[in-house]
Amino acid sequence: MPPEAIAPILAVESLATHFPMRNALGLRTGWLRALDGVTLEVAPGEVLGVVGESGCGKSTFGKTLCGINRPTSGRILFQGEEATRARSAEARRLRRRLQYCYQDPSASLDPNWTIGRSLAEPLVIHTGLTRAERTARVHAALEDVGLPKGHLSLYPHEISGGQQRRVGLARILMLQPSLVVLDEPTAGLDLSVQAHVLRLLMDLRGRYALGYIFISHDLAVVRLICGRVAVMYLGRVVELGAAETVFRSPAHPYTAALLSALPVIGGSRISEHFRLEGEPPSPARLPRGCRFRPRCSRAAEICERQEPELAPAGDGRRVACHFPLPS
Repeated sequence: MPPEAIAPILAVESLATHFPMRNALGLRTGWLRALDGVTLEVAPGEVLGVVGESGCGKSTFGKTLCGINRPTSGRILFQGEEATRARSAEARRLRRRLQYCYQDPSASLDPNWTIGRSLAEPLVIHTGLTRAERTARVHAALEDVGLPKGHLSLYPHEISGGQQRRVGLARILMLQPSLVVLDEPTAGLDLSVQAHVLRLLMDLRGRYALGYIFISHDLAVVRLICGRVAVMYLGRVVELGAAETVFRSPAHPYTAALLSALPVIGGSRISEHFRLEGEPPSPARLPRGCRFRPRCSRAAEICERQEPELAPAGDGRRVACHFPLPS
């Protein structure tokens, strides 16, 4: 059954997160529009990939969903409940089921705390479990991520980067979430460790019926494990659809340009005629009309006058382009 046929666990409507820009005197001089009108849904148990260049708003999107960044406008509905500006008690209750896994795993681990204390802390804050019950859950989570109990007495600097990522996953499992935002979960790892982490993620997904929002710049990994993919550019989703469809025949010129950078051994590239040139404009000074227009070889006069909306483009996907590529 396609994701859109199932009641979504997460629904995002016109979500925006703008950060104030200030001069040396502290006076606001403008807004940096890191996230600027994202609308999408995530089905229970789905793995949704979010891709794009650095600075496109991927991490801001994930952090805004989890309450780390405060949204400027728009709505977040999680399991049918309003989560956009939940009051403190409501926010804590919702965040038990919607967790964020940092790109840098050490960012969520206090360097002065042992692994055992870091894992137990969410249970102290969010549950009324006894010490014995907390200890049992910590041991079970550590076993789930493939680490020995001896690691509980170690500090974050005493374990490897791959083990830190496993500890980060164990910490998220403490509160038994339904949806996890994974921010670059394989970045900085060698290929063998990446493979172990990806296998672990898929195993945990099956074991606990988890859904993932998988934020990554690694297109090959996204194609391997994600059912759908959202392509972001300058704070907006420009293409959204089944991963295999998007990778096989991209409809947005920006998606095609991203795929043209994928390394190919034998055969031809997915997109031979699209190359990204130059840097994306600043989110503080967005171009008129289509945001990709200054870098697009297909741009026309309408692209400067009117910003395209994310609209159905056949085969179940949505594209924000006046002149989508043929499938």
